[in-house]
Amino acid sequence: MTGNFRKLWAGLALAAVMLAALATAGVPKRLVVLSGVVWFASLWFTRMWPTASAVAAPAAARPDTDAAARDAMCAALERVGLPIVLMRGHRIVAANAAAREAFGAHIVGQDARLALRHPDAVKLLYLADGGSVTISGLSGSGSLWQLTRQRIDERYWTIELRDRSAEADIGRAHTDFVANASHELRTPLSAIIGYVETLAEDPGRVDPETTARFLAIVLREARRMQSLVADLMSLSQLEAEKHDLPTERIDLGQMAARVVGEFPAVAPSGRQAGAARPAGPRVVLSRGQEDVGAIGDAKQLEQMLRNLIDNALKYSDSDQPVEVSIARGKRGMAMVAVRDHGAGIAPDHLPHLTRRFYRTDPGRSRAAGGTGLGLAIVKHIVERHRGKLDISSKLGDGTQVTIHLPFAAPAVPVDTAPGPASGSNLAASGQIGTKPGAIAKPVS
Repeated sequence: MTGNFRKLWAGLALAAVMLAALATAGVPKRLVVLSGVVWFASLWFTRMWPTASAVAAPAAARPDTDAAARDAMCAALERVGLPIVLMRGHRIVAANAAAREAFGAHIVGQDARLALRHPDAVKLLYLADGGSVTISGLSGSGSLWQLTRQRIDERYWTIELRDRSAEADIGRAHTDFVANASHELRTPLSAIIGYVETLAEDPGRVDPETTARFLAIVLREARRMQSLVADLMSLSQLEAEKHDLPTERIDLGQMAARVVGEFPAVAPSGRQAGAARPAGPRVVLSRGQEDVGAIGDAKQLEQMLRNLIDNALKYSDSDQPVEVSIARGKRGMAMVAVRDHGAGIAPDHLPHLTRRFYRTDPGRSRAAGGTGLGLAIVKHIVERHRGKLDISSKLGDGTQVTIHLPFAAPAVPVDTAPGPASGSNLAASGQIGTKPGAIAKPVS
């Protein structure tokens, strides 16, 4: 504004000088006055109404408010963890990083009806007030997405996409678990009720031999239910403790020796007359002289090894013992392996063995007293100990289950004898130079 006034006063001064020059030159006064009026009027009108170039320059310099608003919205949405797309009409003008990762960067600039390609999603785009819809199979088979469309202003809309696939999988897993557990419990319970009702109807009509056989079946089915309930409780406890890291150092060799000692040796027998099998251990343990330890929960690690041995004995050849080995593995890991010499497992079953209630041979497993939860418990124990579970099998050659646990070196003994100790005495006592990696404590 100050610049405009300066230009006005400069014009007035120049006009006054020119009019004075005209009057001095003898121009009639009437013509001088008329010229002055026209001059002053032109200066005033020029100040009030700028020229077209003066109007065009500020217009060109003004920022594009629509683009600035869109850029601000894109910047705000970019850091949001949920996939969100920004639309103008039905056109996707922007998508944040989560949306680009889930659906690809090519959706930016596409028509949302083509990008989403689902009838329910297209219906959502035509709702005047927005809304929400759940769509299955949007990003792949088995996926479940919840789309929520909201208005920003008269031009822009957002669509928020929430991946509900994991929640749906958990819900299905819980439903399957309850159904499987109910089925596993219902089968022995029905057998118990049937045999007890038969015995209770008329005790005198059932001979003692049949009664004893019925009672043996009832006892077997009751123990089967007891095992199933115990395994379910173990799984529940493991899931509750899966984030609590164990702190106790366990000597895996000694632990394996205790568990293997629970399985008695087999008596002489043979499958054919005259083919007697010499007595021998059902489970053999192999471990070296090295102390192999891991940080763990002793009770759970014993349960893990016991479940593996039980499974191996059920499916192993009766003429071959189950082999348990403890060794120092690679990459700072301790290794526990259990191998049987049974019929083996088909490759298509291997990925599913740790699922709850999964059985490769349901009839044989139930007849052997299995609950279908043994390997599921083993998997949870290994996960809590931050280990790795590997199952390998070959048809006709048996199965081996290998557990890798983080290795824990034994504690370095501390010399508590009074008085100073020399380096030679420490070396003689085995505290220096006997174990690689041991740290010598300074002598006071």
